[in-house]
Amino acid sequence: MPLQANQPYKPAFFEVAQIIDGKAVAAEVRRNVRAEVAVWTSEGHAQPYLAVILVGENPASASYVRGKIRASQDAGIAGDTLTFGANITEQELLDVVRDLGQQPNVDGILVQLPLPDHIRADRIIAELNPDKDVDGLHVVNAGRLATGQVGFIPCTPSGVVELLRHSEIETRGRRVVIIGRSNLVGRPLASLLMHKGYDATVTVCHSRTRNLSEVCREADILVAAIGRAHFVSADMIKPGAAVIDVGINRIEDNSRPSGYRLTGDVDYEAVKEIAGWITPVPGGVGPMTIAMLLQNTLLAAKRRTS
Repeated sequence: MPLQANQPYKPAFFEVAQIIDGKAVAAEVRRNVRAEVAVWTSEGHAQPYLAVILVGENPASASYVRGKIRASQDAGIAGDTLTFGANITEQELLDVVRDLGQQPNVDGILVQLPLPDHIRADRIIAELNPDKDVDGLHVVNAGRLATGQVGFIPCTPSGVVELLRHSEIETRGRRVVIIGRSNLVGRPLASLLMHKGYDATVTVCHSRTRNLSEVCREADILVAAIGRAHFVSADMIKPGAAVIDVGINRIEDNSRPSGYRLTGDVDYEAVKEIAGWITPVPGGVGPMTIAMLLQNTLLAAKRRTS
């Protein structure tokens, strides 16, 4: 059961933080989407369809896209990767996005970022059909989220909230501090958590926030999304707080075949001794992003036919 307002935030039996297993939660979301898609298609509807645009030969981007397509297929969602060379012009890419937005069989469109330097990502995102923008990045969907209207919520913020819900971490009346003000995570997550039903009191911080450590120590829920390895230290954590680490950073590790390992924005080993809940990196927020993308794509298909 969620903690009540008059209870200490960290139960006395916690010696170290409970680990929030993002892989397990994401797997549950994906199973639910697969079941819903099966019912949807059994009722005579076409499979939801996701179009993913990949520009250039960035290995990390290509890997992310392959993962998204595999997850889509596993959930019963149809889709294709539209691959273009790095020399595609901005206008040509705009034409592709515009054409996909007009195709009735396409439910979701995702543009894999980053794009080559000569293409302005904001122009490409602005050309998306907001009702097919399953990444929730279009300004129309940002406005819908900020004003409490129906739209698509960006996948990572949506995944963060799902992790909190699944772990029965109460947000109502709680103090949430988000470190990072990006349009991908910080800003939309703040808007989402202030919605009726979540009812959190939200502070958005960044690297220039004065007395940042003191602000963080007031948080019942601390979300780190600043993109700096081990930026959040143990002395920034309120005992018993829930710590959600959105960061994914590569740091040198000669013991690994790759020469690096992934780590988050939180000093995990130190913070887990103080926090009540914590997400690992990898295996925390990351798997949720794809899971919520699948959920958004199914939702787009349902909205299209309603």
